[in-house]
Amino acid sequence: MQTKIARREPLFHISKNDAMPFGKALAIRICAILAALLVVGILSMILIKENPLLIYMSMFEGAFIDVWTLFQNTALLLIFGLAVIPAFQMKFWNLGANGQVLAGCLAAIACMKFLPEKYPEISNTVLILIMAIASILASCIWSVVPAIFKAYFNTNETLFTLMMNYIALALVDYCVFTWDKTGSGNLGIVNLLNGRKGWIPDISNKYILSIIVAVVLTAFMFIYMKYTKHGFEVSLVGESVNTAKYVGIDVKKVIIRTLLLGGLICGILGFLYAGSVSHTINKEVGGLGFTAILVAWLANFDSLVMLLTSFFVVFLDAGSKYVSTQFQLNSNDYANIVVGIIFFFVIGCEFFIRFKIQFNNKKTSNNERVGE
Repeated sequence: MQTKIARREPLFHISKNDAMPFGKALAIRICAILAALLVVGILSMILIKENPLLIYMSMFEGAFIDVWTLFQNTALLLIFGLAVIPAFQMKFWNLGANGQVLAGCLAAIACMKFLPEKYPEISNTVLILIMAIASILASCIWSVVPAIFKAYFNTNETLFTLMMNYIALALVDYCVFTWDKTGSGNLGIVNLLNGRKGWIPDISNKYILSIIVAVVLTAFMFIYMKYTKHGFEVSLVGESVNTAKYVGIDVKKVIIRTLLLGGLICGILGFLYAGSVSHTINKEVGGLGFTAILVAWLANFDSLVMLLTSFFVVFLDAGSKYVSTQFQLNSNDYANIVVGIIFFFVIGCEFFIRFKIQFNNKKTSNNERVGE
């Protein structure tokens, strides 16, 4: 006896797309941004009751009011992103860049604050060198601990690195409360009235150093990931751990080495915050870590492309905040809404670039089954 069983096929299938031509992918991204700006314009008309073109002009004007700050913030966000690229390329989901930078900055600030008091004769050059070493060591410790547990005990790196963030935040709170004698909970600018010991001398102005470091690290990361054996091993482990083991790669060693590299970059960034950018420590110092993950993801973990995505994110944030001030919105909520909408569209378009949707012509198919 033969019976026919109707099997309903899904309406569509989602599969990974082949490499899309650059021009087509660029056109999709431009359309996504234009669609986002259209939504922002409509929302602005409702909330602010102003001409959207006037809002866009204000956003552009506000972003470029302080060009040096715009470039410096782009450089800092870029360095954050460079720190997470190797781990994410390896599919090690390192969410601990915030904590690693905080740990490095805290170590550098401690050296800056206490060494001149204990050793008044210490030179500024020696103090800066000690700060740099302390910052890098602290950040590397913060990054290598989750790496060791992942490599040898297969722990969840996402939860572990998040936990390290909270520990770093608690340490910063404790140290600021202990070191601050005024009871304000704000450490203030360190050594401002003590000869500016530990301050890195400016190169032309206070913004140039961060930009130079970002450019050097970007070039280094591009070469490291594209043209070195270590970069190849990182990519191979990310593609398949079993394949990497089969060809003789020590996966544990690669995991630890890669996270140490991220910690090194975070240590450099923490040192920059302490010695050049802010000369103090607070919770906001490591606040760009999660934004950097988005920036790196949008750039598909390409350090050169991340130059553009970092600038794009900083431009949006600065311009939207200026609009909030210009139209007397009295908060940064509008800026967050604008950035969120644009991110939503840009991230959404990446789905259509990386995947394709195939619709089925037939909704059902008949399979024959023989039964008694």
